[in-house]
Amino acid sequence: MAIKIKEKEFRLTKITLMDFKMIEMDRVLTNLFARIYHNGAESKLSRSSKDPNTVAKFLAQFLEDGDAFRGFNDKNHPEIVERWIETHLLDLVNRGKPRQAVAAPRPLHGFTYRFRNTKHCRDYGASAMIYELLAHARNNVGVEALKQLKQYFFKGVDPSTGQLSVDRSVDVEAQALLNSLNSEAVREDVPQKDSRNPHQPVCIGSADLLANDLIRLMRYKEVIPRTVMVDYLKILLAFHLGLYHLRLLKLLPRLIEKKGKEPICEWHRCPVKPAEKDPFGDCPHRIGLFLDVRGRPETWAAELAKRSADAHYRRIPGYIKAAFLARKLDEMGGFLQKTGKPPGGNRKSLSLREVLGLLGSEFKTDREQFFQTRIQNIVEDASGDDALDPELQAVFDLQLDPMETYIECLAVVRGDYHRKFITNFLDATLLKNRAGALVAQTRARGSPRRFVLDTRLLEVLLQLAVLEVRDGKLQTREIRVDDLLDFLRHRYGLHIDRLPTGDGFGEPSIRDSEALRSNREAFKEKLRDIGFFRDLSDAYITQNVSPRYRIQA
Repeated sequence: MAIKIKEKEFRLTKITLMDFKMIEMDRVLTNLFARIYHNGAESKLSRSSKDPNTVAKFLAQFLEDGDAFRGFNDKNHPEIVERWIETHLLDLVNRGKPRQAVAAPRPLHGFTYRFRNTKHCRDYGASAMIYELLAHARNNVGVEALKQLKQYFFKGVDPSTGQLSVDRSVDVEAQALLNSLNSEAVREDVPQKDSRNPHQPVCIGSADLLANDLIRLMRYKEVIPRTVMVDYLKILLAFHLGLYHLRLLKLLPRLIEKKGKEPICEWHRCPVKPAEKDPFGDCPHRIGLFLDVRGRPETWAAELAKRSADAHYRRIPGYIKAAFLARKLDEMGGFLQKTGKPPGGNRKSLSLREVLGLLGSEFKTDREQFFQTRIQNIVEDASGDDALDPELQAVFDLQLDPMETYIECLAVVRGDYHRKFITNFLDATLLKNRAGALVAQTRARGSPRRFVLDTRLLEVLLQLAVLEVRDGKLQTREIRVDDLLDFLRHRYGLHIDRLPTGDGFGEPSIRDSEALRSNREAFKEKLRDIGFFRDLSDAYITQNVSPRYRIQA
């Protein structure tokens, strides 16, 4: 069914800056560096597709500049250098295929964004979303996180002049990239005007949690190798992006039910406090995920994890309708402002709260008139020569009010399209079937997804869990397994030995309880496999999780 582009508009940046597409975290981090360096703005520097950076260009520079890259100027074996560049320094699209191309250098240093090929390094709003989450986190915690990220990834750069300086503490891969930065193109690296969209996140508590986690991770910057830190950071950012949007699937429809008047979600009333043992406290919008730790699809724990994933992914259609409604109410708000009825005063843009406030009874007549006109547009675009499409006709037969009829029509015409893209986006941020995965799916066609706890994700979260504030500084300590399980459940909603309250579950059955005990044992085994778990005996008090890196004051 063909409808006009105006009716198809779905994305509303007041809800999320994401354009729901598949993303790669290497490219997200690369673009985030540009925003960190330019205080939230995108870099104006853009490489033409007619003159892209290639593996051959990087290889030529390494082979020709023997002083900067000692040992690389042996031109008898260029294939060795080329393989090292491909595997260690560059993020490639279509790797190993005829259409292989450079997206950007791996995000080992902040200035790698200067050498990205823009066409292949898109992140569809992910870096902007992360930056705004951090920039809006309360109590300047996000500002501090951005500051620490800038200090770490722009090491070797003079902060006053922006010029490169020699820093021998930077590892060999980053040194190689730093020596590649002598290019005339960097003079064009200035902020792109009006490229920042500073909307406050819908869930400010999630922003606080992300900022707190990044500060915790940066506590290891002196002891973790840079390549490992980059991998940790990519997994952590993907994890938070995924959790944020899973929470948004639940939160947005509820905000619409309350017509934007949800006091607990106001900036100063949000109960989330990341420094406490139960960060989300009394938040009614917290989410719970049950994870299959053992990773065997045939177990009952896996069935519970499938039920959990299904409950969250089934919220996508409801979110699509809610997002369409918010978008169209925003358009209605703009129309009212132009016709002399500004619902938000004389400001050019309404907040999301004000947009959803248009659902109030005082705007009933305006809504009916606005959406009746929109319905007529759809009818004219979607009808055939003789009769209206049967699916749309079924919506009209329900005899809903104009606003509900219009949104249902959009859901019929565009619902499946957006559901596919949102599903793929969630799969990408939850790193489906990859290192750091929170979701898995077998290769059989139509097989269900299930939440899992990949070893790499567990390792990242463990590094955060073993930190506590002592004498005003984050320091590592041993923790009991029960305390670790509480940390994962209260802080992130990750359930291992208990079922979530709601989110697809009720009281556990006898079979459920057996699966929970088995899942707990599998969790201990996984801790033991990665070297964090020390159980000197069966005694409860001796079963501790030990930090891999010791951080003291």
